[in-house]
Amino acid sequence: MANIPIWSGTSTFFPGDTPFGFYDYDYQFQQDADKVAKYCAQRLGWPIENVELQDVNFYTAFEQAVTVYGNELYAYQVRENMLNLEGLPITTPALNNTQITPNMGNIIRISEQYGTEAGVGGNVNWYSGSVILTGSVQDYDLNEWAALNGISGSDLEVKRVFYQGTPASADYYYGGGVGLGAGWGTFFGGLGGVAGYGYGTNWFVTPLSYNVAALQEVELAEDILLSAFSFELINNKLRIFPCPTEGDTGVHFWFQYLLKSERLRDSLTSGSGDLGAGLITNVSNVPYANPIYSQINSIGRAWIFDYTLALCKEMLGYVRGKYSTIPIPGAEVTLNQADLVAAANTEKAALIERLRGYFDETSRRSMLERRAAEADFSQTELNKTPMTIFIG
Repeated sequence: MANIPIWSGTSTFFPGDTPFGFYDYDYQFQQDADKVAKYCAQRLGWPIENVELQDVNFYTAFEQAVTVYGNELYAYQVRENMLNLEGLPITTPALNNTQITPNMGNIIRISEQYGTEAGVGGNVNWYSGSVILTGSVQDYDLNEWAALNGISGSDLEVKRVFYQGTPASADYYYGGGVGLGAGWGTFFGGLGGVAGYGYGTNWFVTPLSYNVAALQEVELAEDILLSAFSFELINNKLRIFPCPTEGDTGVHFWFQYLLKSERLRDSLTSGSGDLGAGLITNVSNVPYANPIYSQINSIGRAWIFDYTLALCKEMLGYVRGKYSTIPIPGAEVTLNQADLVAAANTEKAALIERLRGYFDETSRRSMLERRAAEADFSQTELNKTPMTIFIG
């Protein structure tokens, strides 16, 4: 086995010493690389014990720790702001140093589905169609109508049927036999001979509550005394009530419908395209880059140093694990590979958990909750302050 050199106690970082070179030309990264190597080596027992690592091993762990820190930070930023970012062009510049203000754009986009179903907007077209009534024929198959118009019956969804009797308000003005008087033009519109006023040129004003009650009376009278104008729609089979008469033959019976395929198609916005084109559609294509090391504050760097140490401890454990024991004259030495790997895994997990907890505590929701609590506490304290009574 070749005599591979181990940590000598000093090192000099040069660009190209890390596997990926993400931060090699950041001056502060260059300055900290050798300091971190010395820090980790001394924490691992050097110079009392040999550390079977080289400077490039320390640099590799340092680069990985910075990258993990950035990944955790920006993954949290993506989770925090995905609803505001989805749909932006992929060509949007890197968001590392961008302040993101919440907006209603995607919330409105999501809510358009309710507008479609309610018939008050949305992103799916509604179409009009009609069947021609035939006297004494009460049932009409809209699937057959769809087939005649080049539409698949399974794709048809009827949203509104225009079939109702005369509105009560029309009978209120022009009907007769209900409420005040009896005859053409009852209630307050065109009341002939009321209080000496002539027909149709003046108005008899009644309380609005009376008008509402009269409309309800007309509706109830029509429900009881007249034919109920209604319909039944089951599986695109339309049945209308009352049954059409011969006088209804040839009348167009109108309805509105949408196509289910368009509802599905219009719910998709393409994010595909050439490299650099398309839209942000998921967390994998949100434009965040690796962090700039020189912009990371002391809090972040302290975490990075500790994570680098845990990675170095893990690497040293794997190196020492190649030989579980080393023979010496009259005995053998057992290496601490298992202890190093176990400790490294525990420390890495604890550091990740601590970092995520810190991000949770500084989330937009947590900060707003803290601000609301502070306002409540301040108001409680002010309420205990004696109020000065001014005497003029």
